[in-house]
Amino acid sequence: MTPAKTSPLPRLTVSQNHRFLTTIDGKPFFWMADTAWQLVHALTREEVDLYLTNRASKGFNVVQTVAIAEHGGLRENAYGHRPFLDNDPAHPDTRAADDYWNHMDYVIQRAEEQGLYVGLLPTWGVHVTKDYHDGIVNGVFTTENAEAYGRFIGQRYREASNIIWILGGDRDAPTDTSKAVWWAMARGIAIGVTGREDYSDILMTYHPAGVGTSADFFHNDEWLDFNGVQSSHGVLIKSDKVVGQTYVRTPVKPVIDLETSYAEIMMGKQTEPVTDDMARRSAYWAVFAGGCGHTYGHTSIWQMFAPNGKRTRGMAGATTPWPKALDAPSAAQMGHLRKLMESLPFVTRIPDQSIITSDTGKQGDHLLATRDQEGTYAMVYSPTGGAFSLNTSWMTGSKWKAWWFNPRDGKANAIGDVPRSVEQKYSPPTQGEVQDWVLVIADSNLAFPAEEH
Repeated sequence: MTPAKTSPLPRLTVSQNHRFLTTIDGKPFFWMADTAWQLVHALTREEVDLYLTNRASKGFNVVQTVAIAEHGGLRENAYGHRPFLDNDPAHPDTRAADDYWNHMDYVIQRAEEQGLYVGLLPTWGVHVTKDYHDGIVNGVFTTENAEAYGRFIGQRYREASNIIWILGGDRDAPTDTSKAVWWAMARGIAIGVTGREDYSDILMTYHPAGVGTSADFFHNDEWLDFNGVQSSHGVLIKSDKVVGQTYVRTPVKPVIDLETSYAEIMMGKQTEPVTDDMARRSAYWAVFAGGCGHTYGHTSIWQMFAPNGKRTRGMAGATTPWPKALDAPSAAQMGHLRKLMESLPFVTRIPDQSIITSDTGKQGDHLLATRDQEGTYAMVYSPTGGAFSLNTSWMTGSKWKAWWFNPRDGKANAIGDVPRSVEQKYSPPTQGEVQDWVLVIADSNLAFPAEEH
């Protein structure tokens, strides 16, 4: 067995206030992930390079993928290799000189070279429990082999500092037996990485079924460093609700929407696909509601859809070949969101609807506000360009400046100096269904790069 080489990327940890992620040397880390569930199983190495290069260029810093994928994960990958002997997770197949796990090594190493962290699911949840919600353990994983597999994969990637471990995989864990399997896998990973059951040197979360939150099953467990939620799919996903409900749980832990409304997805009773604007709106709602980052998705990319391809089936409305979908407008717009958040001291940021003194709107018009606890800035997201009134009397300093940030192109329109006021009305530059804007007000003594976009 050949473990992945040491990564120069710093390991990630939870911030001191338990609301955000930072590097181990204290640098704030805003999670901006892409969903690539079938990446490891479906793509060749040349295709892996195409995907990772594109995602790094778009401003993503995390890629979420799966070692044992949902679709065909127990069968041959793009090179004809299987992960296990006789489909037994306790016996990974490492007989060949270039086997299934060598390809996994390649993905992780190439991601690191592109400056990307890997949110790695050791397995998709269907291989533990087939139903999304009932928690009946009826897959190939059991408590016994889950720990053995966890030790294997943890030891293999113990030196890969760009891995964030994500258990689950679109499955709830409401039963003791299902919880026991995930506990065993977490324990195995910890032992594989550190040589003992020590979770302090690894970062781990859980990806539940939608709409759902890991807090419902594992919030108090020592291996769960931050909560993962799934706001799920559709044309009007209120990601702020599930993020906000998880944000207020105690003890305090960071929260990220790990799966939300994929661009172009068509599911269930939908009569129209999700647009780029809807996917973007879900991202801003989730982050402004308290998320310490966000995970974007496109229905053609998570499955690596290719027309007439041998490894994909065109599920959930996929019609765009995945290489073309890489350049969907909403993908680049995730980079704009990351730049906006990183231009401000976001580790002290909190959600705060109380600063909006007018009606916050309903459905697709719902306004969200976030601000700095230190009183240095405030931001309000207006998804359709609706006007609103804002209380800034709590802000520190003697002078403030403001600008409108455009989530569609990442540019900012300066407003100039603004007063500190109990109630001041603001009207975005344009209005309409796809005319979302962010108002940013900041202490004039602070220099924020967002002004220069």
